Formats: sequence, C-alpha cells, structure tokens
Amino acid sequence: MRLILASTSPRRREILALLGLPFETVDPDFTEIPSEGRPIDREVVAFAAGKAASVSIAHPGAVVIGSDTMIRVGEKKLGKPKNISDARRMLLDLGGKSHRIYTAVAIVDGAGGPGLRVVEEVAVRMGAYSEEEIDDYLSYGESLDKAAAYSIQGRGRALIESIEGDYLAAVGLPLRPIAQYLKSRDVDLPVDIEKLYAEKSYRNWNSF
Repeated sequence: MRLILASTSPRRREILALLGLPFETVDPDFTEIPSEGRPIDREVVAFAAGKAASVSIAHPGAVVIGSDTMIRVGEKKLGKPKNISDARRMLLDLGGKSHRIYTAVAIVDGAGGPGLRVVEEVAVRMGAYSEEEIDDYLSYGESLDKAAAYSIQGRGRALIESIEGDYLAAVGLPLRPIAQYLKSRDVDLPVDIEKLYAEKSYRNWNSF
C-alpha cells in the first residue's frame, strides 16, 4: 500500500513518521478559501479533504492523508497571519484566554478503502503574557506559517498555560484516527499507538 502525506509541513511529516511506516510527501495543489458562514469543524474538514483529493488525482491507487488546522476564539476563526503585524494582533487577542484548535484528517483511499474524515478538538489556555513577551516571541520568526501565529511545539510553548486534548492534534496531525484506519485496512503497524500516546514520548509532549 502506497502511503502519501498531502503536506510538506515538517511537523506533520515528523508526526506521521512516528508510525514507523514508509510514506511519501507531496505538496497539495489546493487553495484554502475561507467562508465566514461555514462552521469551523466543517471548514477544516473541507480543507483537509481538498488537499488529499488534489494529491489523489495525480497519484491514483495511493492512500492519501490530508490535514488542516484552524483555531477558534469565541466565534472568530483564525488561520495563518498575513504578516508580523497580523501575528502580533492575533497573539494580543489570545493572551489570557482559552481557545480551541480544530485539526481535521481526511484520507482518500485509492486502494479501495472507504476513506476517512474526522476532526479532533483541543482546548488551549494562553498565559497572561505582556506585549514585550509577544515582541520577543515574534523575533524568532516561527509565527507566519502557524495558525493563530504561535507554535505549540516551538518557542510558542512558553506562551501556553495549559492544553486539554490530543497534543499531536494541536501540533497538526492526530495519529490515533490514522492508525485506526490503517489497521482497519489490514496494515501491520510497527508501533502500538496506545502505548505511544501513553508514554508521551514526542518532544515536549509531557511539558503540559
């Protein structure tokens, strides 16, 4: 079974590699067009499915995994910032508040399986950081390609007070639903996914 990750994100690639299976990465030819009237859980699934479908067309017969992450603060959806000023505005808005991360996984199974569409939701509370701390964080340059302008697995962890939910979903790719789907397709996984989650061995997983 040929496995493809429809993403060039280093963090998603690193997470999927935890399964111990060979896979390829392909940059999806898909444009995310936000819709204000669409609920965030539906939008994030639509984006993940669009990425997977765009790669599947060019690679028939492969099992293609797409993923997308968005953040909701109140009723407002946050994607990636347009620039540093936008990143600063987002972080100011998040400070001292709770928000929710929605990460969708979509699998297009060109090998004959039913495919998968699922959303994981993670609650994050940010610390009451200062504007000086925001500016210091922005100086490291990891904000512009991250939803809501911060990296959970990077220096942005210092801005976070607590996380409730699947840490890997917060980073960008929940492994459990992917592993369960592959097992349902009789793929022999080299790792025990429940043991992996229980041991919390991924980077700063056990910091929260």
